[in-house]
Amino acid sequence: MKWILFLGALIGSGICGRQKFRGDQVFRVNVRNGDEISKLTQLVNSDNFKLNFWKSPSTFNRPVDVLVPSVSLQSVKSFLKTQGLEYSVTIDDLQIYHEMDSIATDFPELASRVKIGQTFEKRPMYVLKFGTGGGKRQPAIWLNAGIHSREWISQATAIWTARKIVSEYGKDPAVTSILKKVDIFLLPVANPDGYVYTQTQNRLWRKTRSLNPGSHCIGTDPNRNWNASFAGKGTSDNPCSEVYHGLHAHSEVEVKSVVDFIQKHGNFKCFIDLHSYSQLLMYPYGYTVKKAPHAEELDEVARRAAKALASLSGTEYEVGPTCTTVYPASGSSIDWAYDNGIRYAFTFELRDTGHYGFLLPTNQIIPTAEETWLGLKTIMEHVRDNLY
Repeated sequence: MKWILFLGALIGSGICGRQKFRGDQVFRVNVRNGDEISKLTQLVNSDNFKLNFWKSPSTFNRPVDVLVPSVSLQSVKSFLKTQGLEYSVTIDDLQIYHEMDSIATDFPELASRVKIGQTFEKRPMYVLKFGTGGGKRQPAIWLNAGIHSREWISQATAIWTARKIVSEYGKDPAVTSILKKVDIFLLPVANPDGYVYTQTQNRLWRKTRSLNPGSHCIGTDPNRNWNASFAGKGTSDNPCSEVYHGLHAHSEVEVKSVVDFIQKHGNFKCFIDLHSYSQLLMYPYGYTVKKAPHAEELDEVARRAAKALASLSGTEYEVGPTCTTVYPASGSSIDWAYDNGIRYAFTFELRDTGHYGFLLPTNQIIPTAEETWLGLKTIMEHVRDNLY
């Protein structure tokens, strides 16, 4: 099976005959008069740039959306700048959306793409839903990735996992039985604005890209923004800090979109957040050293998952509650999930332990995804067998 992987260090071949949009972008151009419409039309009609109108010019002061291939990005940007045409980038790597669409199109009885909101910079937020219950609201599992934008291996692992789920259904008895009893919702890019910024400006950017009133510093740590001992230990009230908690719980629209969706659904049993790096598998709590009521069960499940993960290539994970395994961290996603009745809440910190850190080589992407899948499947099997 050939996997399409994207997000930064993108590897893998496309499926035969499928058009690839790796690195392509959609520009929204503001045209204010007939002369600007003429200039833009000439640009799009030029054979040199291979552009396509997504939304054609109609009237003045109405935006025009243009698909720009990656090889033409710099030339088109230069043209627009020299001609005084105002534009913004509305979709930054079409491959992200294309692969999600492809999965939903290839497996319509199993997968669908659901929009749950939009980011601070107005990018859409999509989840992939996997399920066999039709319109029935089944118990559900939430898989989260990329909440810290620089952790590219988490986004890549998530999209690999999405393709793995649909390809294994009907073949792997475990996957088939899981999806007979629960739905899986997968958010491969939980912080799209930050992710784009890591590609275009600062590879090691961590936070969102929201504005902070009274400060020149941008962004909030979206994994300190959840309503779980908000503004407690392991956070900062300084907007310039990497762990700035934000103005209030769920101030970040990216976080609030997930919270609202999960609460409206009302039947999630598991929440898993993929991060990197350190090779850890953790469970609540992060905001206190106090043991969670289900700590013994969570520890047992996590240790079985870590063992399954290690069985592939020997990658060893440390297991334990967040607060005592790494450091205090208030306002995290899994603590919010657990405190809101989602018992099976886990954080994976993927490869490696620091040699490459956030800059994991491309040749480790698929091995990381493959071993992580074994750990994820172990947890999902336990959820399937222990619905509450």
